[in-house]
Amino acid sequence: QVQLVESGGGSVQAGGSLRLSCIASGRTFSNMAWFRQAPGEERAFVASTLIGGHTTYSDPVKGRFTISRDFAKNTVYLQMKSLKPDDTAVYYCAASRRVTDISTPGTYDYWGQGAQVTVSS
Repeated sequence: QVQLVESGGGSVQAGGSLRLSCIASGRTFSNMAWFRQAPGEERAFVASTLIGGHTTYSDPVKGRFTISRDFAKNTVYLQMKSLKPDDTAVYYCAASRRVTDISTPGTYDYWGQGAQVTVSS
């Protein structure tokens, strides 16, 4: 049975940092990603890492967020720096066997429960 379990959310002031973790159990995926959803908005792509090491970021987070993966622990991380109030959202870990259309939520078969990130000004 596949499960994605996230941790590391919290509250921070603008300019601060947080690191999210997502442990995947049950199998190894070709593509693991992070999405976020702010109140009243659709779920939005944040970053993806493919099994070959290729990473992709959305424009709002490029240069501030880093996605990484520890295959030994089957864990994906999202290091977030220089956080802004606009980064406030529930962050979701996602996993897929597909390596195309990586920014589309429908590509992903499995989702974590979500981790709240709140950035105050």
